[in-house]
Amino acid sequence: MKKINNNELALKNVNEQVTVYGFLSKKRDLGGVLFFDLRDRSGIVQIVVRDTLDNYDALTTAKVESVLKVTGTVVERENKNAKLATGDIEINADQIEILNNAQDVPFEISDNTTALEDTRLKYRYLDLRRPFLKDKLIARHQIVTSIRQYLNEQQFIEVETPILCLSTPEGARDYLVPSRVNQGSFYALPQSPQIFKQLLMIGGMERYYQIARCFRDEDLRADRQPEFTQVDLEMSYVEEEDVQTIVEGLLKKVFHDVKHMDIQTPFLRMPYEEAMERFGSDKPDMRFEMELKNVTALFAQTTFTVFKTTLEQNGYINAMVVKGLAKEISRKKIDQYTEYVKPYGAKGLAFVKMEDGILQAGIAKFLTDTEKEQLIETLSLTENDVVFFVSDQKKTAQTALGALRLKVAKEFSLIDQNSYKFLWVTDFPVFEWSEEEQRYLACHHPFTAPKDEDVDKLLTDKPHCYAKAYDVVLNGYELGGGSIRIHNQDIQAKMFEALGFSEEEAAKKFGFFLEAFKYGTPPHGGLAIGLERLVMLLTNTTNIRDVIAFPKTASASDLMSNAPNTVDEKQLAELGITLVNKE
Repeated sequence: MKKINNNELALKNVNEQVTVYGFLSKKRDLGGVLFFDLRDRSGIVQIVVRDTLDNYDALTTAKVESVLKVTGTVVERENKNAKLATGDIEINADQIEILNNAQDVPFEISDNTTALEDTRLKYRYLDLRRPFLKDKLIARHQIVTSIRQYLNEQQFIEVETPILCLSTPEGARDYLVPSRVNQGSFYALPQSPQIFKQLLMIGGMERYYQIARCFRDEDLRADRQPEFTQVDLEMSYVEEEDVQTIVEGLLKKVFHDVKHMDIQTPFLRMPYEEAMERFGSDKPDMRFEMELKNVTALFAQTTFTVFKTTLEQNGYINAMVVKGLAKEISRKKIDQYTEYVKPYGAKGLAFVKMEDGILQAGIAKFLTDTEKEQLIETLSLTENDVVFFVSDQKKTAQTALGALRLKVAKEFSLIDQNSYKFLWVTDFPVFEWSEEEQRYLACHHPFTAPKDEDVDKLLTDKPHCYAKAYDVVLNGYELGGGSIRIHNQDIQAKMFEALGFSEEEAAKKFGFFLEAFKYGTPPHGGLAIGLERLVMLLTNTTNIRDVIAFPKTASASDLMSNAPNTVDEKQLAELGITLVNKE
């Protein structure tokens, strides 16, 4: 059995005989002497191989990534390597056994490899040998360990919930699993343990957590995967502030244990409407300013056709000031920005520049002197500032300019990459309008409690219903989200009605859950943190695949195992399934 790790060896071990194991990371032949870099999980140690070894000739032809067992004596290096943890020592080999000879590897196993990501995903087991990925998986383990320690100390109980569940409406598409025993019926893989953790509160657990696997059949992106892990927790007899305080303590411990940083608590709290107004996002990045400004009233008497049309349609004029960069932002770049905001629904992007003490360029010629003066005063404009405008319906104007805010900040390095800024976004809307379905959907999920003062609006004033819902945001990422849940069966029934469920539909989809409400349901609430997103931020990567051992591609494929793939007809027949147009 392996008894010592490479990085445990140091000057204190000089003259000791040791046996080490690992991959042959690199070799150098100096004629009669070989130098091997032996890599294990902890790091690299240099091995000195002389031609007095019986199998020296075989070692000269050993391929990199071959697996070796090395027995030898630790000696102090003459030429030390400060870049290695073991750079003060090396091992004079007395015996080397090639446990497994590798073939030529398809790409270089190093952090500066030039291999394409698809190649590395196909040979993921080789990619995992790179310190870049290995260190992130170790960090993930440390984060989970820290989370468990904290929640255990806070008297939470870890409980596993089912993977094979009932398919329920709302949210993303379910991954379905056909039942062989009950042909024609299907399980669904859980999008989250939402219903089960609420049932655990009804069951009297009071404080539950789980490092839960979740599945969603949705379009992917850099920070999203079809299967993911969330730190799921639920508590009885709590209000919003109680859940938030527990989560702040959890994140404080994780940052202390993993980053050796003391983050400040409590976090800033900001209502959803304020976040959208100031930053154009429900997950604003607080590491830089550049806040948005509603200037609709300023243009109440405008003759500028674009703004006038917006106002006639009860629209919204939003402005954003980029300080001191007017000369750096060319017309070509502004044209690029104009195209950038269009996918967010904006029809265009207007601008003016503060140059030579006056507003020039862009739409300046369409503005009155009074409007220009008010803009300069309202936005506190100074020389070399540029102002961008989006005029549209309120949410479109906010979202489009919020996206541009982030783009400009990244392009001009306005973000402090070494800082961590936490924020609670609170008081989310209960409902959001779906253009695709032409109806209101639950903004979070159907079990989110509305604000007490908004219960009576559920059926009559959906746009102005707000929820006891909250997201914890870090550096522009939604780190986790949660809410106080509905625990009153009458309010839950009203919520289903507001979402368009008949009593029969609600009973079919949630019957067992609604039945449980009849037997005493304590007030409860919780939150789920996206584990991969947390690890991603703590390890300074922007690609969620970097913190997952065996991730999927953007098309939800596993290039290593070639999944998903076809199955044979016998398996389909056992499930009572016939494929249509499978070609």
